[in-house]
Amino acid sequence: MPLIRRSRDEDIAAITAIYRHHVLTGTGTFEIDPPSEADMSARRADVLAKGLPYLVVEDAGQVLGFAYCNWFKPRPAYRFSAEDSIYMAVDATHKGLGKALLTELCAQAERAGVRKFLAVIGDSANAASIGVHRSVGFTPVGTLTSCGWKFDRWLDVVMMEKPLGAGDSTPAQ
Repeated sequence: MPLIRRSRDEDIAAITAIYRHHVLTGTGTFEIDPPSEADMSARRADVLAKGLPYLVVEDAGQVLGFAYCNWFKPRPAYRFSAEDSIYMAVDATHKGLGKALLTELCAQAERAGVRKFLAVIGDSANAASIGVHRSVGFTPVGTLTSCGWKFDRWLDVVMMEKPLGAGDSTPAQ
């Protein structure tokens, strides 16, 4: 039975392999060169040092996907807004695992103080990512057209948002 849990150091190899596939074959990320395990480990450490969640979904000891969030921008006024990232292994798609993982990420981000969750989705044709975000309550707020260049073509970015907790209905603390 699949389990969603906090990531651990020993998950880095699987996380790196999943992300490597997306970098080399997909348009959901605009990275061109796959980061190393050391790079991915440093990125994870940065997220965790900020008190933000970095999760994996596993089944039978195998990591099938990962998700995390990071502050949207470094300026203090953005301190309640975070951007999510979610990537699934190819053989783990269309099974509801991404939705479960993103749902748990939203819950943990809210507990970490996030009031506005943002999705910055590479490629307006990325139906899977747009769909999983929509399924957990994100709504589209705009498209940045032709702002990325990958695989010899221009790519859009779809922006989606979801209020968490009190959202903007009460003053920030």
